[in-house]
Formats: sequence, C-alpha cells, structure tokens
Amino acid sequence: MIRLIGYFFGLASVLFLGVAVVAAVYLVGVARDLPDYEVLSAYEPPVATRVHAGNGALMAEYARERRLFLPIQAVPDRVKAAFLSAEDKNFYNHPGIDPAGLARAVVNNFQNLASGRRPEGASTITQQVAKNFLLSNDQTIDRKIKEAILSFRIEQTYSKDKILELYLNEIFFGLNSYGIAGAALTYFDKSVTELTIAEAAYLAALPKGPNNYHPFRREQAAIERRNWVIDRMAENGYVTRADADEAKKQPLGVQPRRGGTHLFASDFFAEEVRRQIIEKYGDDTLYGGGLSVRTSLDPDLQVLARKALNGALVEYDERRGFHGPVTQIDAAGDWATELAKVPGLRDIPEWRLAMVKAVSSEEVDIVLQPSLDAGGKVGEGRETGVIAAKDMKWAFRDAKGERKTTKSPEGVLQPGDVVFVEPLADEEGAYRLRQPPKVQGGFVAMDPNTGRVLAMVGGFSYAQSEFNRATQAMRQPGSSFKPFVYAAALDNGYTPASVILDAPIEMVAGGKVWRPENYGGGSAGPQTLRLGIEKSRNQMTVRLAQDMGMELVAEYAERFGIYDDMLPVLAMSLGSGETTVLRMVSAYAVLANGGKQIKPTVIDRIQDRYGKTIFRHEERTCDGCNASGWTGQDEPILVDNREQVLDPMTAYQITSMMEGVVKRGTAAGKIKIDDRPVAGKTGTTNDEKDAWFVGYTPNLVAGVYIGFDTPAPLGRGATGGSLAAPVFAEFMEEAVKRTPPEKFHVPEGMQFIPVNRTTGMMAFEGEPDTIVEAFKPGTGPADVFAVIGDTEYLPPEEILETSPQAHQAVTSGAAGLF
Repeated sequence: MIRLIGYFFGLASVLFLGVAVVAAVYLVGVARDLPDYEVLSAYEPPVATRVHAGNGALMAEYARERRLFLPIQAVPDRVKAAFLSAEDKNFYNHPGIDPAGLARAVVNNFQNLASGRRPEGASTITQQVAKNFLLSNDQTIDRKIKEAILSFRIEQTYSKDKILELYLNEIFFGLNSYGIAGAALTYFDKSVTELTIAEAAYLAALPKGPNNYHPFRREQAAIERRNWVIDRMAENGYVTRADADEAKKQPLGVQPRRGGTHLFASDFFAEEVRRQIIEKYGDDTLYGGGLSVRTSLDPDLQVLARKALNGALVEYDERRGFHGPVTQIDAAGDWATELAKVPGLRDIPEWRLAMVKAVSSEEVDIVLQPSLDAGGKVGEGRETGVIAAKDMKWAFRDAKGERKTTKSPEGVLQPGDVVFVEPLADEEGAYRLRQPPKVQGGFVAMDPNTGRVLAMVGGFSYAQSEFNRATQAMRQPGSSFKPFVYAAALDNGYTPASVILDAPIEMVAGGKVWRPENYGGGSAGPQTLRLGIEKSRNQMTVRLAQDMGMELVAEYAERFGIYDDMLPVLAMSLGSGETTVLRMVSAYAVLANGGKQIKPTVIDRIQDRYGKTIFRHEERTCDGCNASGWTGQDEPILVDNREQVLDPMTAYQITSMMEGVVKRGTAAGKIKIDDRPVAGKTGTTNDEKDAWFVGYTPNLVAGVYIGFDTPAPLGRGATGGSLAAPVFAEFMEEAVKRTPPEKFHVPEGMQFIPVNRTTGMMAFEGEPDTIVEAFKPGTGPADVFAVIGDTEYLPPEEILETSPQAHQAVTSGAAGLF
C-alpha cells in the first residue's frame, strides 16, 4: 500500500511538473507578445475642442468622441463610489485581479450553465484598463491571460488613483460621449461636481452596455440598473440607506445636450472659427486635440448685429410679397406626425411652424408644430392660434410684389399649408405670418485698433444656409470703394478742396463704349472732392482716377487688402471688382485707426490640452511687461510695430469727408448718433444688385451688404442709403451706448481753413455754403478756381455771385485746368 501510494505520488508529481512546465512555457510565450504597458504614462486620449466667446461663454464644441479629460483629483468621491460599487468594490485592495470576485463568477457561471444566460465576467477596473488601452475585445483564453498579466504589471507601475483616472476618462458611455466629464455634460448638461447620487449611479451603470440601458428606448431597464448601483453604494457604506432610498425615487432626468453651437446667434461665427482652425492645424487637432479657443466674439454685439440685419431682410422680403407655404400636408390625416417632421429654423427661435386648419376672410386658424420627445414620439397636447387678416396684409400680394392679388387670407392660404408664424407679444394666441426671406446679406463689426471681429452675421439663418456671406460671398462693393480712390488722391497731392468736373464722360475700350453715369442721372459740374464723395458722384470719381492713373488706385486697393490683384481699369474705381464684407470692414478700420495696417481675426488665443498658448493674435511687443518687481525702472512701453499704410493726416481727411456723407450726403438722416462722430459710405452697384454701407466711430467699425445670392436687381430705389445704412444705424446706435464718447484723433499739424464747398477756394467771413476743411501743412485752398477734368470751364453765374474769390479769379483770367 505504501509503495502504491508512493507510486501515485510520484506519478502526480511528474504530471504536476509537466503541467507546470507547459504552463510556464505558455505564459512565457504569451508574455513575450504583450504590448508595452508603459505607454499608459503618455496617455493622450482624443479630447474635444471647446470654443469660447470673448467673455468666456461656451460657443461650440467639436469632437469625434465627446471627451473632456478630468484629473482624478477633480472627480467627486460620490462619483468614484458609484463606479467602484458598480464595477470593482475591492479596487483599492486587490493586486490587479480580484480572486474573490473571480471565484464568485466561476461558481455563478457553473450554476447558470443550463440557463442560457450570458457568462458573468469578473474583470477588475485594472483589467478593463488593460483591455481598453492595450488589448482587443476578443473573447479568448489568450486575451484573458494577457489581461491578467498586464493587470499585475500595471498595478506595480501605477498608483490606484492613476489607474482609476485612466479608466474614468477612457470608457464609452453611449451617445458618442467618452469619459466621465463628457458623459455628465452629454446626459445631464452638468459638470461632474454637480451630479447627484442618482445621476452618478446611472452613469456608472452605462459602461456595462450603454444600449442596454438607453435612457429613452430602455428606460425601465436603465432605472433598474441605476437602482442596483445605488443599493451597492449603500451596502458598501458610501451613502446612507435613507439617501439611497431617496435617490431611487428620482426619475432618470436625462436631458441630452445638443451639439453644435451653444451661444445664441453665433453659428456663422463659430463655423468661421472651425474653418480657420482646420486650415491652421488640421482635422485631427480640431476634433481630438483638446484645444481651448478664445474668440473675439462679443455676444451682445452679435445679437444686435443679427437683429439689425435680419429685420432688414424680412422687411424687404415682405414688401415683395408671399412666396407660398413651406410645404403642404393632409389636414385630414395623421397631420401631427407629419407636421412634427417638417424641419424648422432652429436658430430663429422667434418663429414657429404651424399648419393651417381653416381660413376665412377675417382670420386663419392654425395649430402649432407639436414637439417630439427624446424618443422621437409626438408629444401630447395641441397648441392652437389665430392669424388675423391685419397681421398678414403683406402677403396679400404675390412674390412679384403685385399689391392687388387678393384682399383677404382666403386668397393666400388653404388648409394643410405649413407656414412660419411669430407670436404677438400683446395678444395671447395671436400670431403674425412670417416667411424666410430670399434676399440675403452679410454683416461684420470690428475693433479698428486691433482687428478683432466682434460680430459676424453670414445670412438670415445658418439652418437655412451655411454659406457665410460675410467672409465667403464675393460681391461688388460699388461706391463704398470710392473712399480708397479719394484716399489715394489725398495722399498724392490733392486736397479735400480740389475741384473735379462732374460731367458726362465717354471711353472706348476693346471696341466698346463705356459711359459711366451718376445714380439718378444728371451732372453737377465742377465739385470739390468732398462733395464728390458726399454725393457719391460716379463721373467725378472716374475723372479723378483717370487723372491719377489706375495703377496708383490699384496699389492702394491692394495695400488696404480689398483686392489681392486689382485690374487697373477705370471701371474698378467705381467698385466693380469683387470682394467680401470682412475685407471692406478691415480696410475701413485702417482709415478709422489713423492708417495703421491691421489683420482681421476671429481668434484671440488658442491653448493646447495642457494650457500652453500656441497662438495669440496680439503681435505687439512689450519689453519689461513681465518684470518681477519695480526697481525704479521706467514704465514699460507697448511697441506698436504695425505697418503705417496711410498717412495719418490723409486718414483724418477722408474720415472728415465721410462724416459729411452721414450728415449731408447719401446717408443723411439715417444715423442718429449725437454724442460722437460717425463716418461712412454708401454703396449701390449697377441695377441695384447690391446695397452697401460701411462706416465707423472712433472705436468701432461695421459694414453690411444686402443682395440676392444669385445677383439680381433689388428694385428701383434699393440703394445703400435706403437698405444698408438703416442696418448700420440700428446696430451702431445701440452699440455705442456701451462706451464713453470719443472724437476722431486729429494729427498734430493739421490746419483747418474755411472754404467754399463748391469752388474749394477760401471763404470770406459770412459767405454762404462754407465748410471748415482740414489741410496738411504746406497745403490749402486754391488761390484760383481750377477744375480737374476739363480744359476750359467757367463756374456758373450763381457761384460768381456768391463767391467773391471765384469772381475775382474769373475776371482776372485765371480760371482753367491745372
């Protein structure tokens, strides 16, 4: 018996040694192919890029995986407790694998062999880190062995907190959210520190299978799993039983955070920022680099700009009549579902979609678009309203603007029509008929001293069209280009009192005759440069450009950044080239700031995921600004190294002339600002296809154009003064209230002399039609009446009667061309 026992013992020992050798060889082979776990120390997950307005408000987020990296120190204890209770309650005690949990899983799986249930796992948080970061999801013995070996090694290399940090920032929670910080925002629109016990428990339930516990499609299963986690938290001593019971009574409370922009009216601005970041750093950096972008957007000015432009577009469009309903649905069928599916304009919250239920001669009965719940089902309740005939009179004419198409709502709408409506503030249940305008426009406001774009509107609605007409639309600026023709003249020997002939002019080029005309026809004879720009005289401008030479005009246009390579032909002097609103506003900013070149920007600063600044718009230098302390040294000086592209005196002269445009010229009576000066210029292109106004105060410049995307006539009288200037006025009149009044800076040495506004000669005291004009040192009014653009011209009799100097010049035989 003893020998038999010894025999079996020896056989068992040999067998054991053999198995051990085989196992050792197997483990050595498996371990040889293990990935390098030390890469975890350089963990850089894809992190969302966040874009902020100038005041710090969140504008937009861009990510393929919605993730925000959160250090473990910033994760609240209750959130850690929820995940430990749900996934690995012995996390802080085991060496990488949990023997007790593994044994329990083996027993449970053995008992469930015949039940058909899915095998129960026993992976610790460390094992999940090893799998998620270093291994595949294959359900094999090899992978589990590798996972266990890596878990031991990870535990020996990293602290428990570091492992938990990796886990909480990497795991997938569903709804395209990764990491606990991203999940908190996605599901509850909260930061992690604001999560309640119930909310933390629900998030902790998701990693097992986000689709299994979907908050809307499988709400009951989600609640049951959440409550299971809450019970485990109570059993493990993380929360009291009373708090756990209270948490279990709460609904899921999931409120998914929408993507895209988060700041009202900022869609076009955010898209321009997105485009520029991709151009600068590429797609991968934008969608996974974790950039923090601070933009130049001023949210208050952005709302003002949107309101001013959209109001003008709607007003113009309604004068042109009704285009027809958005769509037509069967009012007798399942209209609620069909109506709920009609896409609205999410960035025009003032408007709602509605279906026409009945129409009479006095009013239209409507039912508002029902909302869809998070599960995509039509909500309960039907909101109704009425459109009175007086609130849709503009629609009584068709899209051609015919005013007598119909006399009542019955000729406009019918049951089943889907239309936009806007509630009336003073009448409950009353609405006004609306329609998205076909005419479009662009608007930009800028700080003239820094080039920071403070507001940008690229059209009526980003939801309607993502095309940014402020930066992408190439349009003819028309007469709003003229200030740069006159600036070139003032910079090269002309004065504001130089006289140019306003008379018909004819030119032949390529066998074709070109006869530029003034808007409204007619000619005014000899006029000063000031009157030429105030009244926007085309024939004068062409003669001035011809006298200077178009090569000089082209040089200035390119210097100001309006065009990259301007064709030096006379037609370009009237703004027939194509440029953008942003470029025009940037050029006017140079005039406003005294001739300093600026670089327009929508981005102030960009920081990488670690907070290091990798881009800053400010290019001025300040030696000594970062001194550790004051030791008697002089105050540091901010060095302005920007290029001077225009003589400051010229900039002031053209500014003064454009003040005249606002006071007496083509924009007279449109802008009502009394506490500070305003300069600007209207622009109207051939056949009224584009209406422009660009202008500025000492510390704010803005520009707008209005026109159809496919250029077409806006209609007779649709000029820059009538369409665009009121938009500028509405915006600027509110915007300037935020800053104290200022005056335009007068360069040292500038001389002010009274002159006759027509002859440009010095005016006698008491002489009518006199203006105080700004002259550079060494220049002044002409001593004789000289007309640029003609070989022989005498002033009209009325000028001779009112201007003694002109009379003296003529009688002495001095009048003529100089």
